[in-house]
Amino acid sequence: MTSTRLFPSLILAACVGALASALTAQYGFGLRPCALCLYQRVPYVLAGLLAAIALLPAVPVRGKALLAALCALVFLANTGIAVFHVGVEHHWWAGLAACTGGAPQAQTVAQLKAMLAGPPPPRCDQVPWALFGISMAGYNVFASLALALFAGWAASRLTRAA
Repeated sequence: MTSTRLFPSLILAACVGALASALTAQYGFGLRPCALCLYQRVPYVLAGLLAAIALLPAVPVRGKALLAALCALVFLANTGIAVFHVGVEHHWWAGLAACTGGAPQAQTVAQLKAMLAGPPPPRCDQVPWALFGISMAGYNVFASLALALFAGWAASRLTRAA
């Protein structure tokens, strides 16, 4: 496999792996995601789609390099989201109203019944799981930053190959 297919394949595999880990934690181990956890999944979906597009045979090498560079930017943005989440977990700053106790307001009696019937939404400032004192958001900081560096490096390699 040439680098023009290898790099997008590795980025796509990393995105699928990260999303599979999050979904396994959610559905396999009952760790309900908070709003910030869900926001951190979006960049993985976006980068995975960009990597999948880069795998198409019709995309020239320069296009693959551009898509890899866009993946690097998406992963950098995700690093920022994850750092924000870690800061909320450690109470360094306030989180979003949707995930730190600010409950959504019911507009109708039916909405109120639905809200009361289910469990309260998870809070972003409480860590439901940690390994060696690092939360999932903390691990995502490292993963997203590493993927941003790799995607940037891949973009530079693909640019030289073009």
